[in-house]
Amino acid sequence: MDEGSLDKKFAAIAEHWSPRIVAELNGQHVRLAKLLGEFIWHHHEHEDEMFLVHRGRLRLEFRDRAVELGPGDFIVVPRGVEHRPVAEQEVEVVLFEPAGTRNTGNLVNERTLAELGRV
Repeated sequence: MDEGSLDKKFAAIAEHWSPRIVAELNGQHVRLAKLLGEFIWHHHEHEDEMFLVHRGRLRLEFRDRAVELGPGDFIVVPRGVEHRPVAEQEVEVVLFEPAGTRNTGNLVNERTLAELGRV
């Protein structure tokens, strides 16, 4: 059984842009990540992705607009939609996505994580 405190789990994460698995259910991962700065433009060919802001502010950029999220706000990015997360200051996010979803989506580069850790 997966359980815990989000505050305690986030306190155990030091790196930015390095999602950690905190729980699994029905083939889905619940991942926690601290973000700071700009990520890369990418999309997920077969997976929808949900961002839920726990602490801080996150801007999700799309090619035609940007969405600003604060604590308690969420957005579901549909599969195939190109996006770029941007955090001007550190933000803590909870991610919901199918197990096996690559953190860099359709791209493989120096930010791609071959395997996600658990927290």
